Order: sequence, then structure tokens, then C-alpha cells
Amino acid sequence: MNQSIPLAERMRPARLEEFTGQEHLLGKGGNIRKQIESGRLASMILWGPPGTGKTTLAGIIAKETRRPLYKLSAINSGVKEIRQILDKVKNQPGLFSQTTPLLFIDEIHRFNKSQQDSLLEAVEKGWVVLIGATTENPSFEVNNALLSRSQVYVLNPLDEEELLSILKRALKEDPVLKKKKIQLKEWDSLINYADGDARKLLNILEQSILQNEKEEIEITNELIEQTAKNIAFLYDKKGDLHYEVISAFIKSIRGSDPNAAVYWLARMIEGGEDPLFIARRLVISASEDIGLANPNALLIANAAFDAVNKIGWPEARITLAQAAIYLATSPKSNSAYKAINRAQKFVKKTGNLPVPLQIRKAPTKLMKELGYGKNYKNAHRFENHFVYMDFLPEKIKHASFYFPAENKKEQAVKEDLISKWGDKYNFNKPEK
Repeated sequence: MNQSIPLAERMRPARLEEFTGQEHLLGKGGNIRKQIESGRLASMILWGPPGTGKTTLAGIIAKETRRPLYKLSAINSGVKEIRQILDKVKNQPGLFSQTTPLLFIDEIHRFNKSQQDSLLEAVEKGWVVLIGATTENPSFEVNNALLSRSQVYVLNPLDEEELLSILKRALKEDPVLKKKKIQLKEWDSLINYADGDARKLLNILEQSILQNEKEEIEITNELIEQTAKNIAFLYDKKGDLHYEVISAFIKSIRGSDPNAAVYWLARMIEGGEDPLFIARRLVISASEDIGLANPNALLIANAAFDAVNKIGWPEARITLAQAAIYLATSPKSNSAYKAINRAQKFVKKTGNLPVPLQIRKAPTKLMKELGYGKNYKNAHRFENHFVYMDFLPEKIKHASFYFPAENKKEQAVKEDLISKWGDKYNFNKPEK
């Protein structure tokens, strides 16, 4: 066994029975297990944090179903590499054939739209079965055309029991570690530092052993703490800390703390985070957390996104700081966020209610005869550009979704709505 190969790689499972975690997908009745056992595979996107088994699972699926496996990383591959692989396989049998090759693309979210589009024909015609791996939400990072042709499976961080099982297996089975006298005395710190990531767990374990010159090594919390101090875990833009820091950043903005917002921004900058990722979250926060309390926040955030896209690091740090401070010091409101949530929930409950005849478009004579557009009142033809009429379906015409928040701008909006609509906009009733 080559000792230069990292422990995490040496311990990578090769068979399904060796795989730990993701019971909801690989346990009895799990969707992926059923596909493996039947040999009938469909294209899939594996979404989850690092160290949860995405790459390993792709290899196991290929081995268990006896299919060729082609691997690409979106970091250093593009359309050229995709086409080279597809040229090799496109004349092979269809999607559900046992010989249909697997195409595994790591970090598929890093492919741009044209790169993702280059996969569509191959997936649709069954030249390959696509397995994409991503740490980012596929809803935002994978285009709809590719998503509609794939099943998204969520991989969860490993729990304490699963991590401990991997840890004990490594100490028992790894040929390199077996040569040493190692006793596992304590493991709490190791499990905590791993934070659901099997790769991180094994990396810390290996470093703890390599840095210890004693013939007999006891794995204790103290040893792990000492090792962790010497490993650069300040910010892992591919790991769980990536999610924790961006969460702290957005919550600091929501909590109106510009100092904290700038601190977490600096953590991401120093960690080499993608500036556009930060800028996108600012745009989301501008609508979700500030909204109608200060509509200019969305303009500022969107302008920051455009500027960051043009200039990149290092100057983009100034633009991001400006936008973050502006958002943090703005009045807050999530009334728009709540309104669309209520409306969507209501639509799911009430279904496709008919559009009232008076506000339907009537481009043909028949539609006009059927009453389309009849009695419609164009607000611009009335005083102050307002006229009272119903725009909701009759069955739900008294439904309310938007409730102005307690801030200066929305209170003015509230007063205006009441003056126009009267009892129809009764903001005193309880929110649902």
C-alpha cells in the first residue's frame, strides 16, 4: 500500500456494502439501491456537502452495474472534453441498457449554461447516464432543461454513529495504520471537527498520527485539538464552513449589524470565496430581508452584482462591503417574502380558479361575445388612476396575502391601500 496516498482515498469504499450513510437512498427500498439492483439507471444529480460520498457513490454504481465510467471535473473541463467522451459512446445502446456508460461530472454547478446544454442530447437520447455531483442547490445552479431530465437526490451530512463507524473501520482495516499501535481513547473532538464530513474526519485522524512520533499512539480529544490548530480550516469554500459563514453573513445583515457583516465578508474574501456567490446572496437578502422597507436595497444589491461581475477580485471586495453595509443599516421587512409564501400555499389549496371575465383579454369576436373583458375599468381613465373593482376570482375575492410591516414606507402604503379599498384591505385580521 502506497503510504503517500491519503487515508481518505485509501479507505474509499469500493462496494455498496462498504458504503456508510445515506440510508434513505441506499438502504432497503432506497431509490438508488433499487436502481442498482435492477440495473435500470436514470440520470441523477447528487446534491450534498463535501465528504458525504457523492464521488464514491458514482464509482460504486458503475462497478455494481458493470458499466464503463467516464469522469470529468467541471473545474478543469469544458465542452471540448464533454464532446470527446460523447463521440466515443454515442453509438452505444440506449439509456436502460446494461452497457450504457456512466458520465460522472464533479461540481457540475461550475459548468455554465452552454456547457450544461452540451449534455442535453446525450442524456435525452440515452448515450450516457449522467451522474452530476454538486454542493450547491441544483435549483439555482443547474439549468431547468438538465434538471427535468435528471432525478435530484439529497445526500445528508454523516451523523456521529456513521462517522464513528468509518473511524473504527479505518483503524482496523487500513494496512498503514494497522502497522502502528493506535488506541482510540476519545473521539468527541474528532467527530465535532469532522462536522458530518468523512474526508475531513480521516484527514484529521491521519494528521494526528503522522505528527506523533511515539511508538504507541492514543487518540484523545487533546491530541485532536492540538492537530486541528495546525491545520488550515479557516475557511473551506468547498466544505461545510462555506455554508456556515455565508449563513452568519446573511443573518448579520438581517440583524442590522454592519460590523459583523463586514467581518464575515472578510472571512469569505480571505478564504477565496467566489465573489459572485456572495453578490447573489446579497441580491436575495435585499428582497427577503429588507424588501419594501427600502426598495432601493434591491437596486444597490443588483448594481453590486453587476459591478462584481465586471471587476472581480480584489477590487470587488470594496463593492461587496459597500452593499453589505448598506443592507445591514437599512430598515428591515419580510412582508413580500411572507406574501408570496401565503399566496403559493393558497394556490396549492384552491387550485386553478378561473380568471374573472372582466379582466380577461378579448382578442377575438367570439371572446367578446362570451363576455371576455366586459365591464373592465381601466384605472388610467379615472381620477387619481384608481377605480374600485375585483381582480381576484369570485370564490376568493376577500383573500389577503400582503400585510405591510411596521416601518415608515410600508405604513404609508398601508394608509394608501385602506383609503382606496376600505374594508377590502382589513389589516387588523390575523395573519395566516
